[in-house]
Amino acid sequence: MKNHGAPNPPLAILLFALFTLLPLNPAAGAAHAGPLTYLWPLPADFNSGEQTLSVDPDLALVADGNGGKSAIIKDAFDRYKGIIFKRGGSGGRRSLGLERFAAGGRKGKRSASYDVAGLKIVVHSGSEELALGVDESYKLFIGKSDGQSIVWEATIEANTIYGALRGLETFSQLCVFDYGTKSVQIHKAPWFIQDKPRFNYRGMMIDTSRHYLPIEVIKQIIESMSYAKFNVLHWHIIDEQSFPLEVPSYPKLWKSSYSNWERYTVEDAYEIVNFAKSRGINVMAEVDVPGHAESWGVGYPDLWPSSSCREPLDVTKNFTFDLISGMLSDMRKIFPFGLFHLGGDEVNTDCWSSTPHVKKWLAERNMTTKGAYEYFVLKAQEIAISKGWIPVNWLGGGVCPAAVAKGFRCIFSNQGFWYLDHLDVPWEDVYTADPVEGIHDASKQKLVIGGEVCMWGETADTSDVLQTIWPRAAAAAERLWSKKEDISGNITLTALPRLHYFRCLLNRRGVAAAPVNNKYARQPPTGPGSCYLQ
Repeated sequence: MKNHGAPNPPLAILLFALFTLLPLNPAAGAAHAGPLTYLWPLPADFNSGEQTLSVDPDLALVADGNGGKSAIIKDAFDRYKGIIFKRGGSGGRRSLGLERFAAGGRKGKRSASYDVAGLKIVVHSGSEELALGVDESYKLFIGKSDGQSIVWEATIEANTIYGALRGLETFSQLCVFDYGTKSVQIHKAPWFIQDKPRFNYRGMMIDTSRHYLPIEVIKQIIESMSYAKFNVLHWHIIDEQSFPLEVPSYPKLWKSSYSNWERYTVEDAYEIVNFAKSRGINVMAEVDVPGHAESWGVGYPDLWPSSSCREPLDVTKNFTFDLISGMLSDMRKIFPFGLFHLGGDEVNTDCWSSTPHVKKWLAERNMTTKGAYEYFVLKAQEIAISKGWIPVNWLGGGVCPAAVAKGFRCIFSNQGFWYLDHLDVPWEDVYTADPVEGIHDASKQKLVIGGEVCMWGETADTSDVLQTIWPRAAAAAERLWSKKEDISGNITLTALPRLHYFRCLLNRRGVAAAPVNNKYARQPPTGPGSCYLQ
């Protein structure tokens, strides 16, 4: 998928734009002068001090508010506790601190040997709905308590559980293992952070048709996405090469999987969606029509216009649209996210004009192949809308300014810089590409709901996908989360040291992120050296 074009969809339809085109404290804009703050992505607003605090390895969770006791919060706390205390302490074990602190208040004897003994998480809403635009803002306070204050040493306050998840990630990045004392410490305290994302949609696309990715690898990608505060996994499940997904209504579709085990059952898909939700990440599925669909006809040859013309799908047959409708009905049960991607790009309609029965159908309707293409895309969109989805389509380079000028919403993905399979794109080009580039009217900028990086799978599989994604995807993640004015200027000084640090953080967490400065992405280091300088 490199050159994209599609007819204009109805007004409310979402568009996808693709353009050709050492310990550390970075300053968050002019308001934060001083040394770099080693957080990624950079929070919207923060203040820090000069104290160093120790963190109790039996760190207690204190839940408050309508959503504080959500299982998602408890599981996330345990998960991050395992990351923070990977060396020494209780790690992921059940904390004795839970016995020392009751939910919502202090009880029992606190540990006098640690500055931070508990983390209070206050979530105001009890809703666990994860939709586009869900409030991901949070406040984080970390300071040394005198033992009498009603203020906790560490507090995350958020309107939703998903804001609290973002706060937990920031808290975890502030916790650093000290090898001298063999304890976890927080430097530059007290901290006060008020944070929220710049864009509601911060996505990463993966392609499981060109190469199958096992479920555990997809989970590793999702987990690593949460570290950079991405919130949408765009799952390009199917393409012309293979159809790996089970569709109960049409069970022969996955006959074109590469092998019997390179498949995803309905249960697998549910598992991925639920795993992602627990990390505040939506899953947007994609079924590309009418092109990129040759694999469909392996199980159902009637979808092909002829045995020698296997795509685009046959526009003349009711069966084609009945199958699309049945497939989307099955998928709607799995994917609750409000957006669904219908592809729509790179369609060579010459096949239609050279197939006798399609040619006759076009003549009877006085329709060109271009008109038939538009008819197909709009009909597929109508089906998706009838299932309760807002359809998304790939469109061509430079479309975002034109789209928002006509009142459409747009997701930005700069084909020149945000396609991660383009291995010769350096991190700084990824970092400086901006979703509202060329759009100067503030009201039109609001129609750009975000952007995504795309990990096309022709040359990436389990062996190299993570080091192809990271660390360059992190550059786009900060562009999508942080305020534009705070991450401008001399990025070699303000961003590059933090990106080195974040890449090393990913490595410490078991993510195979490649060196930052390589001429080509995903290459190993060129020689000996520190993780922070590669």
